[in-house]
Amino acid sequence: MVDAPEQEKTQAPEAVESPRAAAQSLVRSPLRGEVSRRGILAAGWGALVAGTLGMVGAMTRFMFPNVMYEPPQEFKAGMPSEYGVDAVDTRYKAANGVWIVRQQQGFYVLSTVCTHLGCTPNWLSADEKFKCPCHGSGFNKEGIHIEGPAPRPLERYKVTFAEDGQLLIDKNTKYQEEKGQWILEGAYLPYVG
Repeated sequence: MVDAPEQEKTQAPEAVESPRAAAQSLVRSPLRGEVSRRGILAAGWGALVAGTLGMVGAMTRFMFPNVMYEPPQEFKAGMPSEYGVDAVDTRYKAANGVWIVRQQQGFYVLSTVCTHLGCTPNWLSADEKFKCPCHGSGFNKEGIHIEGPAPRPLERYKVTFAEDGQLLIDKNTKYQEEKGQWILEGAYLPYVG
């Protein structure tokens, strides 16, 4: 009979595999849930291809500009005789964002954007003022700030006569009272008729 320690010595080399043999068996046949080097490489290439396709798609989209369907910044607003004297005309408020004011001596055009936070004031004909519903800023008929938190008067747009005699409003040119621009040509259109 052989002693127990000798028996263990003889069986130990057969039962324990070498680390190299264990690693080779894993490479040849990965167990369920394990990832092989080939799988990692395929995932890396897949991510690279997906990223490249995404960048090509973004660059292709960049070549086609966004189209904005806004009303024209320059438009005709009818004949001067269509406007009442000492009145604020609100017919272009929604479509073009302007109020047209006629005085005895001529016309001027005010922006419908409050100079406080950009809300749209309303014309209150009974009070003879523009009143902003957001924070209570008030402006008189000339666009001068008279109450509330607005820091400056309303802006004016350029107004001239078109070739056919209609009022021509150009929203590309703004005039600010605090910069002394209301006295410039275009901020006020003289007209007696």
